[in-house]
Amino acid sequence: MPPFEVKIEKLIYGGDGLAHHEGATVFVPFVLPAERVAALAIEQKKKFIRAQPETILEASPERIDARCPHFGVCGGCNYQHIPYSQQLEYKTEILRETLRRIGRIEWTAAIATHSSPQWEYRNRAQWKIRPAAETEHDADEDGARQAGRRAKKEDAKLAIGYFRANSTALCAVEDCSILAPSLLSALLALRNALAQGKLPQALREVEVFGAEATGASPAKLLMTATFAGFPARAAELAAEFRSIVPQIESLLFHDPGRDRMELFGPGFLEYEAGGEKYRVGHFSFFQVNRFLAGAMAEEVAQKDEGGKLALDLFAGVGLFSLPLAGRFERVVAVEANPAAARDLENNVRGKGAIEVRNSDVDRFLERCKEKPDLVVLDPPRAGMTPDGIRRLARIAPARITYVSCDPSTLARDLAALIAGGYELAEMQLFDLFPQTFHMETIARLRRRE
Repeated sequence: MPPFEVKIEKLIYGGDGLAHHEGATVFVPFVLPAERVAALAIEQKKKFIRAQPETILEASPERIDARCPHFGVCGGCNYQHIPYSQQLEYKTEILRETLRRIGRIEWTAAIATHSSPQWEYRNRAQWKIRPAAETEHDADEDGARQAGRRAKKEDAKLAIGYFRANSTALCAVEDCSILAPSLLSALLALRNALAQGKLPQALREVEVFGAEATGASPAKLLMTATFAGFPARAAELAAEFRSIVPQIESLLFHDPGRDRMELFGPGFLEYEAGGEKYRVGHFSFFQVNRFLAGAMAEEVAQKDEGGKLALDLFAGVGLFSLPLAGRFERVVAVEANPAAARDLENNVRGKGAIEVRNSDVDRFLERCKEKPDLVVLDPPRAGMTPDGIRRLARIAPARITYVSCDPSTLARDLAALIAGGYELAEMQLFDLFPQTFHMETIARLRRRE
């Protein structure tokens, strides 16, 4: 199909612009509403077309130059062509539209928006590593092993970066403006080391979580290196990693094919947010925006009216549990991930009447007999299960605060909670992910009288 012309109608969740062409819905990334675009189809079905912009025929007056030279190729950012203030406005519009379309919720009241510094905010990153001569290979384990075998030539060079959008082809990067300074420093150091052949060909991925330098405390990094074949002389290689990236506090080597791991260091680092210190381990989740994590904890916990009992479901390492302890007589923190639950137990020790349950949330709610004043929900992107929603409605907490990273599942779950006897009282948007389509939402609900 040759390039075709469309006019972009609006932006939708996922980063694309929406248009129509000859009866089909067209999705085009890196565009703005009202732009005329010559687009090239990359996937075509009967009723929809996914396309790439070939030429911007008529640009929006809002369009700006992207800061990153990899924008449009790398799959990480979606909105660098949009001024930051406009990004916030589009996200708010998308949130309202998603509530209406999926949840049949007409939210016409204000949505308080919490902005972030738009650059250098990410405290976590996952970098893919592939032979520089290869652009794409199978994403499964066999493909990774085949790629590793092909790369064992003496002159093979490794590149580091991110996968391209909707692809397993590597976009090797020389910069990443959304990374916190310590992470960018680590990325560039690893890039140089790979180019010099200092790291093994079996290295496939590096994930880093970092705490930036504060006062006399230096920056510290938690690094997990994944291999297609566990490295020989692991201790020597760990020392090499530390010489390349001196900020490493804890280093974990992982070979998923053989289910083998080896740890070099304490296995965690301490991270400060909102005046509290949290132990965060290699397999624990923590909010990725270093500027807004503390503000979210304050909004969720310290601005609640308090009471006798609060449940913190999907508690992670306790970002909300700790400040909730200052508002409630008892807090029960529920976390299914054993690694995160261990960090949680450490973090709540001596912090008030906080009880930790290492349990699946649905199972916990099935057995719960108490009626809490507040339930805080911070589920993964998939949201709550139908059984979880029903069981939550059964115990009938007076208030629910829902923290969501996906407006689609949020809209679905809010509709179910409203049907179960709640009313939506407040909506807030925390922009944890500037330059991307992602958004974090805090919704407050109250039990109807």
